[in-house]
Amino acid sequence: MEMKGYKVLAFVDEEFEDLEMWYPVLRLREAGAQVDLVGPKANTVYHGKYGVPLQTEYAFEDVKSKDYLGLYVPGGWAPDKLRRYADVIRLTQEFHKDEKPIAHICHAGWVLASAKICKGYTMTSTPGIKDDLENAGAIWVDEEVVIDRNIVSGRRPPDLPAFTKAFVDVLAARLNR
Repeated sequence: MEMKGYKVLAFVDEEFEDLEMWYPVLRLREAGAQVDLVGPKANTVYHGKYGVPLQTEYAFEDVKSKDYLGLYVPGGWAPDKLRRYADVIRLTQEFHKDEKPIAHICHAGWVLASAKICKGYTMTSTPGIKDDLENAGAIWVDEEVVIDRNIVSGRRPPDLPAFTKAFVDVLAARLNR
């Protein structure tokens, strides 16, 4: 799928899961998408759990959901930080309201739970946040990837190939509507 000319927003904060950040970002870029790395501060270096750095282009407050095709939330410990920012919650809710694709993997379901958009959705995640997603109203299943309407969820790094392909497919379907 060629996504040239389309943008995907990726949330960033300290201690993102390195593979869960970079694998989807690189695959999306290979498909032609511009992936904007957006964090608490623009032009700032953040580090993954294993020390891999990345630099943000924008701060949360600088971006608008209307400018993006989809949203990606990586796992690691970053989602526990991300869900504390009002702009992260606002952006996540806007993407959801507009039925734009939202992908989350591992612990990233915390962001969706805090945005209160899980109710009635079937999702997966690392088993460690199963209770959190269920308490937020999701129907949790133990599968490598789950697509429910506009939300794509994955469990953990070994599931990245299937998860990322599913996200690209959902983005492509959005383009073909």
